[in-house]
Amino acid sequence: MTPNEWKALGVYHQINGKQIFTIDTGAKDAHEDKPVLVILHGHPTSSHDYYYALPELAKRYRVIVHDHLGFGLSDKPKNYSYALQEQADYALLLWQRLGLTSAHVFAHDYGTSIATEILARWNMGLFPLGLRSMTLCNGSVHIELARLRIMQKLLRSKLTGPLVARLSTQRVFNRNMRKIWYDAKTIKTSDLDAMWTLLTHNDGKMVLPTIAQYLRDRVRFWNRWVGALQQTSLSLGFLWGTEDPITNGNVAKVHHKEAPGSRLVLLEKLGHYPMIESPERWTQGLLELLDEFEAVAKK
Repeated sequence: MTPNEWKALGVYHQINGKQIFTIDTGAKDAHEDKPVLVILHGHPTSSHDYYYALPELAKRYRVIVHDHLGFGLSDKPKNYSYALQEQADYALLLWQRLGLTSAHVFAHDYGTSIATEILARWNMGLFPLGLRSMTLCNGSVHIELARLRIMQKLLRSKLTGPLVARLSTQRVFNRNMRKIWYDAKTIKTSDLDAMWTLLTHNDGKMVLPTIAQYLRDRVRFWNRWVGALQQTSLSLGFLWGTEDPITNGNVAKVHHKEAPGSRLVLLEKLGHYPMIESPERWTQGLLELLDEFEAVAKK
């Protein structure tokens, strides 16, 4: 699916003066009584990562996925902090705008830190909506266990970040993306083209160094976010591509061990983007977890 085709499926919501691109499969059927699944996408990509899985998920859930500020088709202001806490604020304000009262949360990569910030608030009773479950996928909340790529380290540096962002090309981007797949031969050129187009949309390269500071936030707020997972009473799931060179299956096992009562689904022979590398297996794994959470809630 091209970026223009994806754009045609969504709408913009103005949140705190910024335009946030949003896909909402229940927008035309708000009366339909489906449980809600909200998705928080990863870095440096966008909501487009879920175009393969969306039709199947939408059969059973009202699925809502937006582009974080600075990503994809959403606004990309140059003079902005891009703090993860603010990304959580935007997500919550968007969900309130859409009239949600409860939802399952799924988060991948960068989105897992937004999700754990939301979870920390929920644990303290500060969350305005009802959470039904939270599932994390291939994220480095345990930042000390992650094997960061050279590009991530360069972008995080305040010295090299702006230069690297300015000089980055699609050829370099494609090479780096192929390194985090289990089987790089399965990546479609059209998907890489879409990722690059959405990343560079609206001068998006220029905000990458600021956004990359989220890696420092994961160190600074380690106790808050890892602690939220360890201390919560919410149903938790970990859905993980085991061959991810950044956060392999052992990271998921650490999270699972630390979170009493959590569920763990390991997707063998898949890398950092399992929802793209094998959307059928990823979707099946997520739906099975959500079925378990729904069954627990009915007891």
